[in-house]
Amino acid sequence: MKTITKFWAVTIALIALISCVNEDQEKLDLSKANILISPQIKSPIQQTAGEVLVEEIEKRTALHLRVSDKWESNTTIAIALENDNELFGKTPPSKSNSIPEDLKAEGYHIFHERDGNQNIIWILGSDTRGILFGVGKLLRLANMKDGEITINSSINISEAPEYPLRGHQFGYRNTANSWDAWTVEQFDQHFREQVLFGANSFENIPFQKVNSSPHFKVNPQLMEVELSKICEKYDAEYWVWTPAPHDLTIENAHQEGLDEQEAFYAKCPRLDGVFVPGGDPGENHPAQLIPYLNDLSAILKKYHPEAGIWVSLQGFNKEKVDYFFDYLEQHNPDWLKGLVYGPSSPPIALERKLLPKKYLHRFYPDITHTVRCQYPVDNWDQAFALTLGREPCNPQPLMYTDLFVRDSQFTDGFITYSDGTHDDVNKVLWSQLGVNPQKDPKEIIMEYSRFFFGEEVAEEATEGIFALEKNWDGPIISNDAIKKTLELWKRLEVDNPQLAENWRWQQLVMRAYYDAYIKDRLVFEKGLEAEAYKILAQAETIGADEAMHDALQQLKKATIEMVSQDLKEKVFVYGEKLFQSIGAQLSVEKYRARSAERGAILDFIDYPLNNRWWLEDEFEKVKELDSEEEKLARLDFIRTYDSPGEGSFYDNISSADAEHVTSKTDDAIDFLWENDGLSRKRLSTQLFQFTPTLEYHDLDPNTNYLIRVSGFGEALLRANDLRLVPTKYEKGFEEFKEFPLPKDIIKDGTLKLSFDKPDEEHLNWRKQSRVTDVWLIKR
Repeated sequence: MKTITKFWAVTIALIALISCVNEDQEKLDLSKANILISPQIKSPIQQTAGEVLVEEIEKRTALHLRVSDKWESNTTIAIALENDNELFGKTPPSKSNSIPEDLKAEGYHIFHERDGNQNIIWILGSDTRGILFGVGKLLRLANMKDGEITINSSINISEAPEYPLRGHQFGYRNTANSWDAWTVEQFDQHFREQVLFGANSFENIPFQKVNSSPHFKVNPQLMEVELSKICEKYDAEYWVWTPAPHDLTIENAHQEGLDEQEAFYAKCPRLDGVFVPGGDPGENHPAQLIPYLNDLSAILKKYHPEAGIWVSLQGFNKEKVDYFFDYLEQHNPDWLKGLVYGPSSPPIALERKLLPKKYLHRFYPDITHTVRCQYPVDNWDQAFALTLGREPCNPQPLMYTDLFVRDSQFTDGFITYSDGTHDDVNKVLWSQLGVNPQKDPKEIIMEYSRFFFGEEVAEEATEGIFALEKNWDGPIISNDAIKKTLELWKRLEVDNPQLAENWRWQQLVMRAYYDAYIKDRLVFEKGLEAEAYKILAQAETIGADEAMHDALQQLKKATIEMVSQDLKEKVFVYGEKLFQSIGAQLSVEKYRARSAERGAILDFIDYPLNNRWWLEDEFEKVKELDSEEEKLARLDFIRTYDSPGEGSFYDNISSADAEHVTSKTDDAIDFLWENDGLSRKRLSTQLFQFTPTLEYHDLDPNTNYLIRVSGFGEALLRANDLRLVPTKYEKGFEEFKEFPLPKDIIKDGTLKLSFDKPDEEHLNWRKQSRVTDVWLIKR
């Protein structure tokens, strides 16, 4: 099902490097080239290819190249199909110079030929898609600036995609944090750009209500048809994500769902795939879902005979999974085209193993979210999670390259899950890895920067994008890269005013300012909290009430003596720019974002990065205590919450600086979301894992230890694989369970803690047991 071998992928990469990276190579001037396009290329791609070349070159150079049917220039860009016998009287190069035999579907070959005094850049496609991908490669490699376009004269590149399906979801709905503000023309340009980087599929989410977004410029029922037309223009597949009725057991739900779908299918000029998620949303058992899909397929074939029905098993328990695969084995249905692997599906390798070979396996990777998602940011500081949240600008070329290589091997390709423009770098990365999984991510980002920002800034912009990913690696306070990243982007910002209105540039520069502001705030506010605890340590001397008053005055400096306001101001300037350029909704109140969790990073830029809110609430509780002795005891507990004393240890389970935690959550639902993100709980309470593991070394085997656990619900604790019996077992947030540790199990001074998972499959993850804090207390 993949179209080239690993050998060819490596060969292609080497050819590209040899042909295009050598700075000493002769440059071929294309500024006066004419463009010849084979009449054998079927419409509309014949026209589209010419438009794309002419328009994208003109945008970057102000040169207007002409499409012709005559060999009338000394320099020509000749575009033809591999099997064309002639192009306006000239015979294309022989097959020996053309696309290698096993580089077929969607492949292309770009090379330079000198014919007498004439220089020809040939773009030969194995099919119409190959034509557009070849045009894209030429545009990504060309050196373009005002009044000039050149290419290395020794260019000789052959390439064809390894994964046949490479696409992205673009739901025209209010859930996305920008697309609902777009026009048809903006979608056309954006789809074009994605195609030029190797995408061949786009997935919409139809059936949106006209008044569901204040930003709609086009009736969503009209836009869903316009997106189909755009896909036809670029020979890209048009998919739709359309859940079944929530409960198919309700009378008439089955038929009403089919009727709605049929009306949509009838008006789409192109439709290639219908993806019906089994869950998220939906609670249907496959016993009801399968008959619905069967009937849906018949309606789909009526209007789009080549289109296919796809389904995911998201949220399915073991019984539902078994039912589904038993059905496939027994009935071998032809109405099903393939299975989609998405967040909360069964393990990807298991799905592929259980899926009969006649069915395709599509990946639905989440490249758009940072927390409470399929692929969390690895080792992310909580301060970023609290402020940048779930949908910030998130270029992560290194992380997503690793994930692509790990998981895509079990699939026939992907259409990614996206909810806005903030993951633009990740989209291009995935598209290019879908073409060649061995491609160096730095080469991909270099092409991205060259195409969107220009040759002169490409190298430094590439460095800046990787630097933004480095900003997110580990504890902020010890991350020296953050300020260096800001200085790089500030210099690029000043030196490149021509990019000031470029939305891709805007969101990258804004991220650099945002990250640096959060670092300055974190250092300042953690310092204030430390000073507050020093004041609380004097409570026995100055009295509990005065200690609390003075500690609060110290903490309130965060809102009075605010740091680095120049950085914050720049973030808001770029927030406004992004709203004007692409309708990015970075605030609920100011820009009418759908909700606080949908990219509203401006609303959280000053969220407390210490426990100020928690301490304010705790002090109010302390004031209600009856005696000074009780107040002092409680204040001492608050002060030493995460500092249990010499020989004892404390870990905030999912913090980037947790010392003893060895586990990571598998899908980043380890960050509590409540009160629209404005939780007043202790910061450590907002991080959790369901079943963490911890390791300790060099413990004193002659000492009595107590293990204390905080979290929610159950905590089935094992110490060196021995289930411990609690002496205290509270189940609420910021309540405690305590387990005496038998000395005989730590004779060698090592301790491994683990937690058995309770039987809570029937509960939503938000209600399942979790662990937030663990203490090992020397008694």
